[in-house]
Amino acid sequence: MDEPQIEEPITEKKKDFLVPASIILVALIIGYAWLYQKSAISTPSTGERSEENTAPAIELPAAWGNLGAQMVAAGVIDREKFVALYDSIGGLSEKERNLLDGTDNGNLKITSENSGFVLNLLWALGLGNKNKILEEGPMANPRYGDPGRFASTGGWTIAKGNAMNHYSKHLFIVLTTEQQALVEKVSKNIYRPCCDNPTYFPDCNHGMAMLGLLELLASQGTSESEIYKLALQVNAFWFPEQYATIARYLESKGRTLQTVDPKEILGNKYSGASGFSRIAALVPQVERQSGGGCGV
Repeated sequence: MDEPQIEEPITEKKKDFLVPASIILVALIIGYAWLYQKSAISTPSTGERSEENTAPAIELPAAWGNLGAQMVAAGVIDREKFVALYDSIGGLSEKERNLLDGTDNGNLKITSENSGFVLNLLWALGLGNKNKILEEGPMANPRYGDPGRFASTGGWTIAKGNAMNHYSKHLFIVLTTEQQALVEKVSKNIYRPCCDNPTYFPDCNHGMAMLGLLELLASQGTSESEIYKLALQVNAFWFPEQYATIARYLESKGRTLQTVDPKEILGNKYSGASGFSRIAALVPQVERQSGGGCGV
């Protein structure tokens, strides 16, 4: 079987991003989005996912501290709405409540059980934290219309007031010039399998959450190579089925997900929607697991 002819990642010379599929009628996706996220927390996947793609848990080399409490205080997260939503479908664990309310959280840990909850926290962080990627990048490009209509903005319905009132408005994380440059660099090379846009264009919840993660990591001195490694591990928690498929493809070529450069795997030819779809067509599919849709 021949290798797929898969396109190269977007580079500095190729900035014509795709018109986002995640420009949406928000009312059609919100209910499913939140219910799915809690399902992912309450009923973690079993089977080959953790064996092929991620460790059972990862601890980031970055402290969460009181970021949850800061976001509640600023109104990016309306705590009453947020807690009520989770209470209606099982409730928050003690550790999850600490991440939301606590002031002395250590390094952020992500597991199969809490990955959906952490996705939501990072989504709020990426949306609310002031960053010129949001203000000057593709999200603000008039060709794509109102930035409030993206899944990552219009889909965030549990802020106090309109989500766009918090868009790039709060100084939760302040980056140095060098740290900002690093976030911009890596964000252009990190894709997600639900669309063909990099994190630099965070038009869906996964993209916005990844932006928040990159800001958190860069602000606490994580190196470029380590950021790519961690971003791949986190993506695999958020898209378990897709990265299991990529792992099977690599194995068919005598390679493994663990031995390939994470930057390569995160590029469009593997992790973008079009690249992934070409790979998926070349490997046997297994029973579908939950995870990974843009409406999450």
